[in-house]
Order: sequence, then structure tokens, then C-alpha cells
Amino acid sequence: MYLIVGGDDFLAERRRLQVVAQVRKAAGNTDLPVELRKASEIDAGELAELLSPSLFSEDRIVAVAGLAEASKDTAQLIESAVADPAPGVRLILQHTGKGRQKALVASLPKTAPAGTLQVLSAEELRGRERVAFIDTEFREAGVRVSPDVTEALLDAVGTDLRELASAVSQLVSDTGGQVTAAAVHRYYQGSAEVSGFDVAEFAVSGRTDQAVGSARRALQLGVPHVLLASALSGMVGDIAKVHGVGRINARQQAAEFGMPPWKLEKTVRLARTWSAAGVAAAVQVVAELDAGVKGWAADPEYAVEDAVRRISLLARE
Repeated sequence: MYLIVGGDDFLAERRRLQVVAQVRKAAGNTDLPVELRKASEIDAGELAELLSPSLFSEDRIVAVAGLAEASKDTAQLIESAVADPAPGVRLILQHTGKGRQKALVASLPKTAPAGTLQVLSAEELRGRERVAFIDTEFREAGVRVSPDVTEALLDAVGTDLRELASAVSQLVSDTGGQVTAAAVHRYYQGSAEVSGFDVAEFAVSGRTDQAVGSARRALQLGVPHVLLASALSGMVGDIAKVHGVGRINARQQAAEFGMPPWKLEKTVRLARTWSAAGVAAAVQVVAELDAGVKGWAADPEYAVEDAVRRISLLARE
């Protein structure tokens, strides 16, 4: 049995697919059926049937996603199935780690017989973990890349793991494995603009015209307001972390600041151009923007553009 815990949908899906492949390999049956259900959409009767031994001794994989929102009856059935696993049923459970059934995350490992439940993480990756994720994707594709390639890919594509994995696969395929930073820029030219990361970098660098222009372009292309706000908030937050700290050894202190060394070095250089008052004001601007794009602003598009302009002017003070 497996319990996948974490709120990253892409990682949870990948973990589940990996488990399915492992179970099928161990069973010597690549066609072992998979019954995938959402806890909130299945009734107790159907779930009880799925979790019971087959009348014809047919093995199967039962995957139940969304345990965080399971009903009381569903949660009890799951607990019973984990405590007393049915022969032939390989159980895969997915839980965000939050929600009304959060207690299951702690209770299921204790309920299961010793050594029968494996817990896998699908928590959102941060900082150095994203860098490691990209490097692993390249390695598994048979390609080794330099740090500047990883940096270019993060800047161009953003932090969404599904998009990053797709970008790695596409780059390896299109370049024959000869992936360079120049290749990333060539293939994803303009991608950062529409993902919001160029918008944010232009803003915190004080390039007002480019920041406002790229923000308008991103909005025209349908980039969600919350993603633009998130990119801006992330960069301002990183600057606030390192501003006024003094000397920083990027390689030794990367984990302390939650960034890979290359990003920490870049952020430190940028932070030196900001005043303390400017950083404080920018933090307030992104806090207002966050509230604005979540429903408080009458015009979210104006809220984004106004925040981009204000932060770019603060960067120049």
C-alpha cells in the first residue's frame, strides 16, 4: 500500500504512475487494471466493493485521490482497508496533507500493519529542490547540463513542474541532447514575458517602460492576474530576505535563504541597488496586489499594472 502526501498535483500524479508501474512489474503483469476514483465522488457502496477481494481472484490496483475531502464514511472504509488489506488489492491513496480529513495523514501509517504502507511525498518543491528536479529530468533523459541552463530554464518557463518537465523533454528532443543556455533562450524566447517572470524582473530592476509594457502584453495573452502577482511577490520577497544582511556566501548559505546559489547571488546583486525604505514599500505594494487579485480590487488588470509601475519606480529611488 502507498500513501502519497502533498499538494503538488503534478508530483502526486507522477508518484502514482511510478507506483502503478512498480506494482505491475512486481506482479509480472503490465496490464494489471487500475481503478482510479476521487474520494469526494465515490459512494461508500462502490468503494467497499472496490476494496474487497475479487470473487474471481483477479488482482487490481485501486487508487483513491482527494482523501483530504473524503466523507466520514469514506475515511472509515479507507482506514479499515489499510488496517486489514484485502488479498489482491494494491491500494494507492492520495492526500494533500490538508483539508477536513487531515488526521488521516497521521493515522493511516499507524493503522497499517508494520511495513505494509509506504509514504511518498508530493509536497511543492522550493528553491534548490526545483533546481535538483530540473537536473534530474535532464539526467533521466540522458543529458547533463550546466547551471546556466537550469537558470535560463527557470527564468524562461517559471516554476510549474509540469511545464518544466515538458520543456526539458522538448529541449532534449529538439536539440539532440545538446542543450545550452542559448538553446533555452532561442526556444523559449518570450515565454518568460507571458509567465510573469520577465515582468517581475523588469519591475524590480527599475525598468519601468519594459515592466509596464510586458505586464500589458501578458494580460492581453490571458496570463492569470494571480500568477503575475505571485511572480512579482516572489522577487520582492527574495530581495527583502537578503537586503541588509551583509556579506552572504551564496554557496554555503543557499539553504538558509531557500534559493539555489545562482539565484541567491543574482538576488544579492539586485538587492544592493535597493534602499531599505524602498524594500519596505515594495513589500506593502505586493501585499495590496495579492489582496487585489483575489477579489478586493475593482479592476485586477489595473491593480497589476499599477503595482508593476510602483515597484519599478521604488527600485530607482
